[in-house]
Amino acid sequence: MFEHSEHLLRIGVEWLRLLVEGLGAIAILLGLFATLRVLLQKLSPGSDKRYSEARVTFARYLTFALELQLAADVLSTSVSPSWDQIGKLAAIAVIRTALNYFLRLEMKEAETDKPQSPSAKTAG
Repeated sequence: MFEHSEHLLRIGVEWLRLLVEGLGAIAILLGLFATLRVLLQKLSPGSDKRYSEARVTFARYLTFALELQLAADVLSTSVSPSWDQIGKLAAIAVIRTALNYFLRLEMKEAETDKPQSPSAKTAG
C-alpha cells in the first residue's frame, strides 16, 4: 500500500515538474514576443534608438522563467533525493540565483537611466 502511494506521489510530482518547466519555457517565449514588440516600436520613425527598454522587458521575463525553472528543479529532488541530486540542485540554485540577481541589477540600472517624459519633468 505504502509503495503504491509513494509511486503515485512520484508520478504526480513529475507531472507538476513538467508543468512548471513548461510554464518557464512559455514565459521565455512570451518575453521574446514582448521584446520584439518593443524593438519594432523603437525602429519606427520618430522614436529614440535606445534599446535598454527592450533589454529590461526581456530581463523581466527571464527572471520569472528562472524562478519557475528553479522551482521545477526543487520539485524533481523533493521526493526521496540522493546526495548527488541535492548537490546538483545546490549548484543549479546558486547559478540561477546569481543570474537572477544580475538581471535585477541590470533592470534597476536601466530604469534609473530611463529619460523622464516631459510631463514628469514639469511635475517634479
